[in-house]
Amino acid sequence: MKLPPSFRALLRSLLLLALVVPFLRAEETRDFSKESARAVPAWVRDTVIYEVFPRQFSATGNFAGITARLDELKDLGVEVLWLMPIHPIGKLKAKGSIGSPYAVQDYYGINPDYGTKEDFRRLVDTAHERGLKVIIDIVANHTAWDSVLMAKPEFYKHDAAGQVISPHDWWDVAGLDFTNAGTRRYMGDMLQYWLREFKLDGFRCDVAGEVPVGFWEEVRPALEKIRPGLLMLAEASKPDLMVQAFDVDYAWPFHATLNRVLMGGAPASDLQRSWQDEERGKFPRGSLHLRISDNHDEARAISRFGWPAALAASAMMFTLDGVPLVYNGMEVGDTSESGAPALFEKLPIYWQPKQREHFRATYQHLIALRRAHPAFRTDEVVWLKNSAPDNVVTYLRRDAQEEFAVVINFSNRPQWADIVVADAAGFASVLRADPKAGDVPAGIGHVALDAFEWRIYRRAVAVPAAGK
Repeated sequence: MKLPPSFRALLRSLLLLALVVPFLRAEETRDFSKESARAVPAWVRDTVIYEVFPRQFSATGNFAGITARLDELKDLGVEVLWLMPIHPIGKLKAKGSIGSPYAVQDYYGINPDYGTKEDFRRLVDTAHERGLKVIIDIVANHTAWDSVLMAKPEFYKHDAAGQVISPHDWWDVAGLDFTNAGTRRYMGDMLQYWLREFKLDGFRCDVAGEVPVGFWEEVRPALEKIRPGLLMLAEASKPDLMVQAFDVDYAWPFHATLNRVLMGGAPASDLQRSWQDEERGKFPRGSLHLRISDNHDEARAISRFGWPAALAASAMMFTLDGVPLVYNGMEVGDTSESGAPALFEKLPIYWQPKQREHFRATYQHLIALRRAHPAFRTDEVVWLKNSAPDNVVTYLRRDAQEEFAVVINFSNRPQWADIVVADAAGFASVLRADPKAGDVPAGIGHVALDAFEWRIYRRAVAVPAAGK
């Protein structure tokens, strides 16, 4: 007897629940902080990522517009270009006048507004010629409602009535079912295709935590065979993803804390607490997190925080452990919105905003400092006590040769801070918020900071003489 679709869907849901619940209980008791993250290629630990929204990046809004600015990106100092989804956008139930780039119609296709596959290949090859790496956004969790995969309804999640459903309240997309072996096989083959055909350097995986970690762990070895040492970036904050599947994830909890400090009046000391409790307290040892103050999911940082505070936030992102991100015109202080509903429209970057000429130089200096000094690329962060913890953040980055003290005022008022550190007088300023403001006295025992001012100090580490 053939069972009705609604009953088959119910049985499938019950079977999935029986399989998943024991696993979830095991995950709840698993202490990932006692485990090690997967070994990450050295280039990933050292890199700076630049997120490109192709539609908004240039006036033409296509691959050619990105290719034309590759020398500027190289000069900025970034090393990885992450392109937001490059695939055709679905029209059925589309949001806005254009639709979300995260509503993919065909995983094997190219958005015709961006160009052709040959245009994309030219972009990747030209970037590689300049020593830049390229990764693309993969939206594995869901598709557009008019996706070519709708010809295979078994690839999708269904409700009790047998109807394909959206994940969460994202009504413009349909959720894929990774309990189906065909779905997993299709998605794994697709990822391999992009590596083979275009020699990409990896993927940024949208809502990676919504896709079973088993899929990512299963597909990673196959991807490594095609492109050894590739970068896998998870848009998620889930410790289990970092054990075998991904190299870098999002520091979402830290980002949320940054918003609370700069927008909600939370004490600056909450940043240290978030770092200790969320990242070091819950994640595998050696986990790398993407440091973000700006991204395509919300209002621009310069709008949320204001000009000086946005740069103070960036100073922290580029001097903490992890991998820093520059987003789509952020380096010139662009305010063009990208989060919804602007995500579904055409709003190009304005590359010469008034009175923000110093932004680009600031990002260049921060990236150059990070690149020149391995102390910024280690796992070690030493948080320093100071006398104004509600407003001022202080920490050390160091290796065997040198130490850097980072001092940031997250307040809109001038602050005095006494900093507790050995040999405080031995530090000299190497970079500050306003390099034209005059010399900074040596030493960090007692520091006077303007509103949202930040400074980075350096001292050499004394190396013991031979035999001592």
